Amino acid sequence: MEASKSFFDLFVWKKAHEFVLCVYRVCSQFPDFEQFGLRSQFTRAAISIPANIAEGYKKLSKADKLRFFNISQGSLEECKYYILLSKDLGYISNESYIELCSLAKETSKLLLLYIQGVQNNDYKNL
Repeated sequence: MEASKSFFDLFVWKKAHEFVLCVYRVCSQFPDFEQFGLRSQFTRAAISIPANIAEGYKKLSKADKLRFFNISQGSLEECKYYILLSKDLGYISNESYIELCSLAKETSKLLLLYIQGVQNNDYKNL
């Protein structure tokens, strides 16, 4: 397997980006008064996931890489709460809730695998 040349090549980044696009699509249906509230918090946390994967990708040390990937994990956990809150407030449909939960779960699994690869010095093949 050939090493990736850019964070764009990482499957985990692609899935995280897909999650962000879904968050934006869903948040566009939130009430206008949430523009600077939940909508803003949710989209910022979602953006942080692939952004920190991208930044960590270029870091030279394992510790630096892991720090950025851990920030991505934290942002993803934050988003999981926003998904639940959005559903409980009636801002999203059950279908959107299921889609967001599924994408969050997939992204979380891939991120964990990537982190484990970095920890085992096998990340160049992920």
